Amino acid sequence: MALETCGSCLSCLLIPLALWSIVVNILLYFPNGKASYAASYQLPNYVWYFEGICFSGVMILLLAVILIALECSVFYRCCQSDSCNKTYRSFISIVLALLGVAFSGYSFIIFTLGLIHGPFCNSSDGWDYIFKDTAGGYLTDYSSWSRCTEPANVVEWNIILLSVLIALSGLQLIICFLKVAAELKRTLCGTYSGFVQAGIL
Repeated sequence: MALETCGSCLSCLLIPLALWSIVVNILLYFPNGKASYAASYQLPNYVWYFEGICFSGVMILLLAVILIALECSVFYRCCQSDSCNKTYRSFISIVLALLGVAFSGYSFIIFTLGLIHGPFCNSSDGWDYIFKDTAGGYLTDYSSWSRCTEPANVVEWNIILLSVLIALSGLQLIICFLKVAAELKRTLCGTYSGFVQAGIL
């Protein structure tokens, strides 16, 4: 019952998460607060996938707005029966929530791989992913961070921002899963109630 009741508030939670995802992803383009690295394409490859801006950002934001619109009582009636109309809306909500799972799941994977792969930085050997063979071991090897000489503090910058993005996309993933479960419960229970009221069962 609680899951079904919270179904409507879950969509609202996606909006601030999507906005924060866009803001944090944009910050990845300005390591150490400088735009020169983005202009010269001296940024990690995963930054150019725009997953934080497009997928866990704009796409999740659009899905949340549509889901909220579907939950409004003023939504367009697709059929004469109120029960049919609710079932139709629940079906669309399930499809949209599954898309949300796909978008946030993709972002979560890319952010995680980006964190494991490490930043693209300048070292004594030139510009490269100097931590790519550590399988994420550099995250706890603080002494190795000084190997990245440019941009300044890029390792800390990437770890903090990517960790935040992983958390945001992870929360989006959980919320979308809960939304699917809530709508499935609403649809199945509503269908069963409709059968009972019609005298079928």
